[in-house]
Amino acid sequence: MENKNLTEESGTEMIYGRNPVTEALKSDACLDTIYICGSGGSLGLIRRLAKEKGVVVKDALDAKLTKLSGTASHQGVVAIGACAEYATIEDILAVSEKNGTKPFIIICDEIEDPHNLGAIIRTAETSGADGIIIPKRRSAGLNATVFKTSAGAASLVPVARVSNLAAAIDELKEHGIWIYGTDASGTNYTDTDFTGSCGLVIGSEGFGISRLIQKKCDFMVKLPMLGSINSLNASVAAGIFMYEVLRQRGSEKA
Repeated sequence: MENKNLTEESGTEMIYGRNPVTEALKSDACLDTIYICGSGGSLGLIRRLAKEKGVVVKDALDAKLTKLSGTASHQGVVAIGACAEYATIEDILAVSEKNGTKPFIIICDEIEDPHNLGAIIRTAETSGADGIIIPKRRSAGLNATVFKTSAGAASLVPVARVSNLAAAIDELKEHGIWIYGTDASGTNYTDTDFTGSCGLVIGSEGFGISRLIQKKCDFMVKLPMLGSINSLNASVAAGIFMYEVLRQRGSEKA
């Protein structure tokens, strides 16, 4: 198809050219991110449509668009398809309601490495988490790399992409969910009770949980660090915490 390329990993689409991207937006195609070089005219229309549809738009240099699309004929816009449709917070809350279990939700605070996000999604699926919440800005999205790293779990676990992570946490609290932040200042994770309704916040690779999100947490938990290195890869740490939740809950989801 003209002005389209398909990634081998997941069948997600890369669409370039002003008319194809505009038509994709109008047809409610499942898009993750739109990269734009320039403004006004049809590019302005694309920006407006993307905002209406909740699709993230990032400004980029012409050289980046050429690299992404593999051609200089991108007309200033490249859209990356999502490997799965984004869910809503309501969709995630409905999982535990349907299963008759306590909510278990993963909240990713600016996880920008798609390999880390993919690994977190994979572990979330195997540990029985109901879903994952990510912010629209400064976060990896459901792209082909995430799909491949998640071993396909990205199409099985509901992922909600929200414009305001703090507000999303407030919404979870309204549903009786306790928020557990992960930070070296917290209580040892094995001394923490995760058997109730649980929202587990995983911080960014370089800076951990942001100050605003820390203030939203009801508890802070940590992993013991005995070596010279005082931190773990975000997806590795997330996996340990998730499986502690599963261990404490036993066969609840079995």
